[in-house]
Amino acid sequence: MSRQCQITGKKLMSGNNVSHSQRKTRRVFNVNIQETSVFSEALNVTVRIRVSTAGLRTLDHKGGFDKFLLDTPVSKLDPVLHSVKAKVEKAIAAKAA
Repeated sequence: MSRQCQITGKKLMSGNNVSHSQRKTRRVFNVNIQETSVFSEALNVTVRIRVSTAGLRTLDHKGGFDKFLLDTPVSKLDPVLHSVKAKVEKAIAAKAA
């Protein structure tokens, strides 16, 4: 599995450590990836996702996992979340009918 957030798409970045004498050495900036369970109110189940801490803040900002999935176009979602979005939309349509 890649170290990439399924919510924001953040992934490894590379850059330089720069010393006082301006000597540059290559380094990698890791993403703070957490494997966590988020609750889907529409499906009434928990979904395990790999998300960065910034992604967790994004979920809070958007109003929850279901709201985030509904507001985000499929083209911007991680492929793993495509099926989850379809299930959420189907569950909400079934509750409305």
